[in-house]
Amino acid sequence: MLVTRVLAVAPVSDIEQSVAWYERLLARPADRQPMPGLADWHLTPNGWLQVYQDPEHAGSTLINLQVDDLDRALADLAARGLPAGPVQTGGRISRFAAVHDPDGNRVTLVENPVS
Repeated sequence: MLVTRVLAVAPVSDIEQSVAWYERLLARPADRQPMPGLADWHLTPNGWLQVYQDPEHAGSTLINLQVDDLDRALADLAARGLPAGPVQTGGRISRFAAVHDPDGNRVTLVENPVS
């Protein structure tokens, strides 16, 4: 099997509220809103984050985003009104902290995920 793209999908109860929150998280508007109830951000050439209105499943998603500098990323989030934390460690050099969207979907920022 050849996988050509990975899509992380966060189900949400209110698409407008969630799009605004993810725009604050990612510091930019969605790249596309191809249909009602769906917005996506192209984070890497082959990795996208989608927010999809699905109230029945809202709040059940875990998303990990690798960042190069966790402290800087957390400071940026705090400046945008999205405090995350606490910072935790994993393995010898991995560090991570989470923030939750309005429905409780967890977005974890990870630094040095592979040691």
